Amino acid sequence: MIEVTGLSGLVGLAILDAGVWIALSVAVGYGAHHLPARWIEQDRWLTRLRRFEADGYFWRRHLAIGRWKDHLPEAGSLFGGVSKRRLPPGGDLHSLAVETRRAELVHWTLLACAALFPLWNPPGLAVAMGAVALVANLPCLVVQRYNRARLLRVVSRRRHRAFGS
Repeated sequence: MIEVTGLSGLVGLAILDAGVWIALSVAVGYGAHHLPARWIEQDRWLTRLRRFEADGYFWRRHLAIGRWKDHLPEAGSLFGGVSKRRLPPGGDLHSLAVETRRAELVHWTLLACAALFPLWNPPGLAVAMGAVALVANLPCLVVQRYNRARLLRVVSRRRHRAFGS
C-alpha cells in the first residue's frame, strides 16, 4: 500500500487509479479481441445463461433493461472488432452471440481486476474502486447476457422452423 497523507495525496492516488482503470480496460479489451472465436463459440460456466434469466425476460421485467441499455457505451469495434449495436451483415446471429460472450468476458475480467486496488490503496479508496468496478461493469454484463438470450432464442426459432419441427 502506498502511504498517503492529506487530500492532495488522495487526489493523486485517485488519478493513479483512474489511469490504472484505463490501462486495464484497454489491455483487457485488446486481449479479448484477440481471443479465437472458437474459444467462445459456446457458453461455459461463467457465461452460461441461468434458468432465472428466463431467456432475458428477468432482466426486462426486473431492471427495465429496454429503457437504458442503448445508453451504455459500445466499444466492441475499438480494436477492429464488432459493434453489437446493430446486426452484422447477413444477419449472422451466431457470430453476434459470440461477440456478446467476448464482451461479457471483458467485463467479468475488469470486475475481477478490482481485487488489485487494495494492493496500493488505503481501505476506503480500495472500496471505492470496487464500487467503481461494479457500477461500470455490472450494467454491461447484464446487457450482454440479455442480448445473447434474445439472440439465442431467435436462432433456436429459426432452427426449429428450418427443420419443420
